[in-house]
Amino acid sequence: MMNFLVKTIANAGALAVAVWLLDKITLTGDSTGKKVGTLLLVALVFGLVNAVVKPLVKLLTLPLFILTLGLFTLIVNALMLLLTSWLADMLDLSFHVEGFWTAVLGGLIISIVAWALHLVLPDRD
Repeated sequence: MMNFLVKTIANAGALAVAVWLLDKITLTGDSTGKKVGTLLLVALVFGLVNAVVKPLVKLLTLPLFILTLGLFTLIVNALMLLLTSWLADMLDLSFHVEGFWTAVLGGLIISIVAWALHLVLPDRD
């Protein structure tokens, strides 16, 4: 349970950095508390998308991963971020990613920041 909480917090932090750096990734809310709550819920959705959908997409696109020597991961990460944005809209969460190339850059930022946060945060159950 502790590991799940740490990963969710790391995802929320990484999403916050992407929102802060990129104008076309938006998170709106009336107050800071509401934004933090929305960010945590979006991080949960993002974690579920990465846990359920991403492995299936990676399996189905395995030849592209081999052909591009793993660079296709950037595209898959962008698609997972766009799916998270769409699901957030369906769940009435105020998180939106505008455009594919913004999602590519956002996915790259989120991957780097989440990796760095996982190095710093404790990882135990």
